[in-house]
Amino acid sequence: MKLLLKREDVNLNGRSKKSLTPLAWAARNGHKGVVELLLKQKDVNLSERSKKSLTPLAWAARNGRKGVVELLLKRRDVNLNEPSKNGQTPLSWAAWNGHNRVVKRLLEREDLSADSPDDHGRTPLSLAAGNGHSRVVKLLSGQEDLSADSPDDYGRTPLSRAAENGHSRVVKLLLGRKDVNPDWPDHHGQTPLSLAACGGHDRVAKLLLRREEVTPDMPDNRDQTPLSWAARNGHVRVVRLLLEWGGVSPDSIDSDGKTPLSLATAFGHKGVVKLLKARRPANPRMV
Repeated sequence: MKLLLKREDVNLNGRSKKSLTPLAWAARNGHKGVVELLLKQKDVNLSERSKKSLTPLAWAARNGRKGVVELLLKRRDVNLNEPSKNGQTPLSWAAWNGHNRVVKRLLEREDLSADSPDDHGRTPLSLAAGNGHSRVVKLLSGQEDLSADSPDDYGRTPLSRAAENGHSRVVKLLLGRKDVNPDWPDHHGQTPLSLAACGGHDRVAKLLLRREEVTPDMPDNRDQTPLSWAARNGHVRVVRLLLEWGGVSPDSIDSDGKTPLSLATAFGHKGVVKLLKARRPANPRMV
């Protein structure tokens, strides 16, 4: 490498077939020694983007290369908040992939924008929450200037994203913040409880039901309640939990005229049908 750098005909910012510069390749693969050598060269460009529009810092953050990230952060001309093609910053990439050590290092910088949304309105917290990276969520939610309840372009908050994917640890962390609305409806009218019920995530549903602000029978834009979704998808544990919790109507009717019992029957979920029939009152005319 040292011999190559001595040649005058070597282009430090030349691109490969994948449109990566030598610095981007080294940063992506975590070659700290090579990165260190390249950074000593006057003509090396820290903002040179690859085909995927990622800078060397973004590549290092995306792949969890903490040592490389630390080297790049020493340069004054590095842009911490430079977004890639889809609007994701280096912090977004690190949060998305659960690289908590890189996230922690980036958060130490005062010039970092910790709440920057990408082109879909998803913040680093939203990305980490949706993928269940509890350590990253804990680091990010501890930032004073961060909004833990920012909805994305689909109206889903970090809590909604965690609930729909069944990440109970993340849900518990987010519910610990005072600025988080546990009953926030997305653009389809689905609350975190509705999303958890739809996916059959009973642990998440239980955490949400413990909050007084949560409405157990909240209908969405199609008048489907959490019980309707759980019954439709055959999630016996969630159905049992909702029925035992109280405040839930087993005979609620959605916009298509379907009840939880009729939905469970239509999709052949025998266990759910048994539970709902055992619960009174139930109207057999609505089956």
